[in-house]
Amino acid sequence: MYKLFLIFAAVLCFQSDTSEISWNQNYKLTWQDFKGKPNKETDAVAVTASGITFGYSIKKSSTKGITGFNTTVLAHFYPEHSWCKKDVVDDHVLAHEQLHFDITELNTRYFREKISKLKVSNTIADVLNSIHKKTNEELEAMQQRYDNESEYSINKEGQSKWSTFVSKELKRLQEFQSQK
Repeated sequence: MYKLFLIFAAVLCFQSDTSEISWNQNYKLTWQDFKGKPNKETDAVAVTASGITFGYSIKKSSTKGITGFNTTVLAHFYPEHSWCKKDVVDDHVLAHEQLHFDITELNTRYFREKISKLKVSNTIADVLNSIHKKTNEELEAMQQRYDNESEYSINKEGQSKWSTFVSKELKRLQEFQSQK
């Protein structure tokens, strides 16, 4: 079962028809990264598609049962699903969209921190899957709070508060940062 999961995850990661950008502290998004077709039916001027890629392997012994596990947790930006209306965006909106990607990295770090505290057990796969599900729920809720409190970048004070919060949290959790 676990081997099938890993093979399926690997196929998704390596056979994807869209490229992704892994979060990196030295790389900031540009409008050229937003390659999706803009939705003209909405007032939104840009959309960032990002998410957490997660996979794991379980080590088993025929005599001792589960003896260990390894995980991979990455924050990705998906250019083909991210878009902008190039005639109305500016650097302020780009900073708002970058912070969405940074929030994805922040939640990736929260996830890695939780994983670092786990002990090997016969239920480790269920525990990992549960933490992954909860992390995605928390990520979605945080992204929505960010948009609400910054009014989609219109509220500059709200935007600034989120920028400060995310920056401090990324620094606090630096040991769990993405390495790519």
